Formats: sequence, C-alpha cells, structure tokens
Amino acid sequence: MASLPMGIILTLLAGLMAGNCILPMKFSRKWKWENTWLVFSIVSLVILPWMLALGLVDHLFDAYRSLSLLQLAVPFLFGVGWGVAQVLFGISVARLGLGLAYAIIIGLGALLGTLVPLFTQHRAQLGGTALLDILAGVAVMIIGISLSTWGGQIRARNERVASQSGPAHGYFAAVLLAILCGVMAPMLNYSFAFGQDVAEHAVSAGNTALRSAYAVWPIGLAGGFLPNLAYSLYLLRKERSWNLYREPVPDLLWPVLMGVLWMGAMALYGMSATYLGSLGTSIGWGLFQIFMIMTATLSGVMMSEWKNAPRAARLLLVLGLASLTCATTLLAMGNR
Repeated sequence: MASLPMGIILTLLAGLMAGNCILPMKFSRKWKWENTWLVFSIVSLVILPWMLALGLVDHLFDAYRSLSLLQLAVPFLFGVGWGVAQVLFGISVARLGLGLAYAIIIGLGALLGTLVPLFTQHRAQLGGTALLDILAGVAVMIIGISLSTWGGQIRARNERVASQSGPAHGYFAAVLLAILCGVMAPMLNYSFAFGQDVAEHAVSAGNTALRSAYAVWPIGLAGGFLPNLAYSLYLLRKERSWNLYREPVPDLLWPVLMGVLWMGAMALYGMSATYLGSLGTSIGWGLFQIFMIMTATLSGVMMSEWKNAPRAARLLLVLGLASLTCATTLLAMGNR
C-alpha cells in the first residue's frame, strides 16, 4: 500500500492543519486561555478520536479486549507525557508567539520523534544511502529550525527594546520552557509508533491497515487528556473564570475549530504514515513537523508577528524556510 507521493500529500495537508490549529485562539473575545483550552482538549482528545475510531474501525472493542494490559499501557503513558507537553505548548505560544514557539518545540520534537522510532524499530531496514539521506535531512532540518529560531530571537529582542517591556530573562525562561516542551512533544509519535500493536489487532479484527490506525488514537489521546484537563481546571478555579462559560457565543466556536483542525491533522498523519510504508512513523513524523513549522511561521508572518522585525531577522527566517524545504527533499529520498 506504500505510496510516497500520496504519503507526502497527506503529510502536507496534515501540516497545514496542525500549523494553524492554534490560530483561532487569537480571535477569542471574552474567554481566557483556560476556557478555550478545556473545550479544545475535550473536542480534540476525547470526542473526535472516539467518533473517528467508532465510525471507521469495525469490531473496535473486540480489538481492545484482545490486547494485554502492557499493550494498552504503552500508548496511554506516552500520551500522558505528551499531554504535559501540550500544556507547556499552549503556554509557550502565548509567551513567545506562534512562529518562534513552533520552531523550538516542533524542532526538538521533530529530531527526537524521527530518530527514536528510526533506530529502535527500523534500523535493520535501512541501507547505507537511505540512512545517510535521512540523517542529512534531519541535520538540515535542525539547521533550518535554528536559523528560524535565531531570527525569532532577534525579532523578540527588538520588540522588547521597542516596548521596554521588561528584562530579557523572561524571554529566556520562556525559551527554556519551550525546550522542555520540545523534549516531551514527540511522545505523541512514540504513542502512535509503539502503539502499533493496537492497530495490528484491529487489522486482525478485519479492518484495513488504513482504518486500523484510528484505533490507536483514543488510547494515546486519553492519556494526553488528563494533564490538559487537570491544568485547565486548576486555572479555571484559580482565575475564577468559570462564569465566562455563561456567554459561549462566539468564543465557543474557536476551540471547536481548533479541535477539528488538530484532530484532522492527526488523522491525516496516521493515514500518511501508512502510505509511507514501514518508515512512516519516523520519516512521516519529520515531514509532518517540517510542514507544521513552515505553516505556523508563515501564519505568524500573516498575523503581523514579523511586521517590525529587523532585516537580519527576516533574512534568517527566509534561510530557515529554505533549509526546511531542502530537508523535506532529503527525507523523501531516504524514505524512497
């Protein structure tokens, strides 16, 4: 079933959706971050995964009952780790801006999420040339992310000087938070990659490989939901923002749209990993992160985050995007 062009197209679409999934948050009028995040988490991590799995996977619960506790626990626990990163991600975007937060978080997530499954699950399948292409692609990807991040740092420094908004240590603390998030972010891919026993049991229950991928998400994302739920409830109590739910219109629309974009991206990524073949959960993840970074960065440009950036920052951004384009080509060559 492997098809490189179809896999890349689906990954590109997934990256476009995921790269813009946080954008609707900017349009909230009255709701605070925690109000939006709680609804977003319920929609994206509970409602939509179960809707897709129940609608597309036949004999879903038969497949789940045939799994051991360990087979269920692995994707769930990786999901919990990713859920912590998801909370940190929302905070990082608020502190650093869309483009820069994506560059740091998705950069580290792309590096670890690509290489860990590659060397733990697929090392024996790689020839020398393919491995070199993949490693070169990852190296160029990191260069591209570094250039984009450098440009973002110059832009942020310029904005602090212009607004006299406080000392620089606040920025670096936000960067460190984003780095921690980036280390934990690929646990979502680990949940999917190391949770393939779930998909295999769904295949044994009579489903196609393409549909069986949807059986993994309800388990992994259930783990991810717990930290998001806990943090949102904590903030709702601390900030006393429960009463904002009394006026759901129009702010309710935005987290629902965020959830549809995010889960839609995950669903397309799962499909693309199947089309990309045995290396789909490693190569596909790297491509997915690249397309997310490019989309989020360009969205940040369109939202005027880079409007007053110095020329050097803009040049670094362009070089970073060019490097990410080259990395896409190298990873595709390695998968072929």
